[in-house]
Amino acid sequence: MATVVLLGTLDTKGKEFEYLRARLQELDVDVVLVDTGVFEPLADADVTQDEVAAAAGTDVTALRDAGDRGAAVDAVGRGAADVVARLHADGRLDGILAVGGSGNSSIAAQAMRVLPVGVPKLIVSTLASGDTRPYVGATDVTMTYSVVDISGLNRISERILANAAGAIAGMAKAAVAESGEGRPLIGATMFGVTTPCVTRARERLEELGYEVLVFHATGTGGQSMEALARGGFLAGVLDVTTTELADELVGGVLSAGPNRLETAGELGLPQVVSLGALDMVNFGPRETVPPQFTGRNLYVHNPTVTLMRTTSEECAELGRQIARKLTAATGPTVLFVPLRGVSMIATEGQAFHDPAADEALFGALRENLAPNVEVHELDTDVNDPGFAEAMANRLHELVQEQR
Repeated sequence: MATVVLLGTLDTKGKEFEYLRARLQELDVDVVLVDTGVFEPLADADVTQDEVAAAAGTDVTALRDAGDRGAAVDAVGRGAADVVARLHADGRLDGILAVGGSGNSSIAAQAMRVLPVGVPKLIVSTLASGDTRPYVGATDVTMTYSVVDISGLNRISERILANAAGAIAGMAKAAVAESGEGRPLIGATMFGVTTPCVTRARERLEELGYEVLVFHATGTGGQSMEALARGGFLAGVLDVTTTELADELVGGVLSAGPNRLETAGELGLPQVVSLGALDMVNFGPRETVPPQFTGRNLYVHNPTVTLMRTTSEECAELGRQIARKLTAATGPTVLFVPLRGVSMIATEGQAFHDPAADEALFGALRENLAPNVEVHELDTDVNDPGFAEAMANRLHELVQEQR
C-alpha cells in the first residue's frame, strides 16, 4: 500500500489536515501526518512537533519563547527536511502533500527539495498563482492554487482539498515503465537558438547507447540539470548552451545563479561544454527591458521574450568566468568553440552577428584556460551538424574512458 506524508502546521490547520487524512484513507492510502507547528496542535500527529524541532537541533519551547516567526519557520523547515528524508529512506514515503500559506509553503518546499526527482510532491498554497520559483526552484514540486485561504472547511476548500488528496494518491500509486533503463544518462542544455545543435547531438548520443535529458536553459533548467548531476543520475554533461551565465552577469531574467557551470567539474563528471547563446541576455516583453539598456541591440524574439546582444566587454568577462570554472574542474573537460557564431542569430547576416564581441569571448578563453581543459576550435557555427556530432562523439569517448 502506498504511503503519503502530510506535512502541516497543526496548530492552525488541524481540521484541514484531519480532513485530508480521512480523504486519503478512503482512497486506500496509508498516511503519516507530520506536525510542523510550534503551538498547541489541533490534531494528533504521527510525527510530533517536538520530534520535528529536535531534528533541527532545537525544541518547541525555545521556538515559542523566542517570538521570531522567521527563525521558527527556518528551524522547522530544516527539521521537516530531516524527518522527510528519513521517512523516504525507510520506505514510508511514496508521496508528500502540504497545504497552507507562505509559512507552511516555505517549510514544505524546504522539506520536499531533499527528496529525489520523481517522488510525487504537491503543495496547495494561497501563493500558487504568483511567482512560484522560490518554492518550486529546480525540483519537481507541483503547486495548486487554493482559491480561498486555508482557514477552516467550506464547500470550496473541501473541493480543493479533496482534489489534492486524489491527485497525490494517484501519483503515489502510479507505476512508471522505465523506457531507458540500463542506458547511461546524459544531461544537455538547449535554447531555441541552439536547438538544431542539441537535437543532432542528442540523436548521435542515442545512437551510441545513451538516454539524453535535455534542459531548457532558463535559469531553473541549468539548476535542474546540475541538481540531477549532484544526485548521481548523470554519466556526463553536454553543456552546449551556457547562456544563463550572461543573464547572471548582466542582469537578465534567466540567471541560474553564480555557481552555474561548476557542478560537473566539482563532481569529476565528464563534460563537453560550448558557448551556446552567450550572444544574448534575456528579458520579458520589450517594455520590461530596464531603461539603462536603451540603445543596446535588442531583438524581439516573441511578444514575451526580448533578447539583448552582449557587448565585447561583457563577452570578455564571460570568457574569463568560463575559463576559471572549467580550469577548476576535477574531471575530464572539453570546450568546443564555434568560430562562426554561438547562436542561430549570431551568424553572418543575422541580428546578433558581432565578430568583435565574439573575438573578445574567444580571446579571453584562450588567454585564461589552463592546459587541463581540452579545446577544439571549429570553423563552423554552433548549429552545424558536424559541430554537434563532434561534441557528442567526444563526450562518448570521455564517458567510456571513465567506465
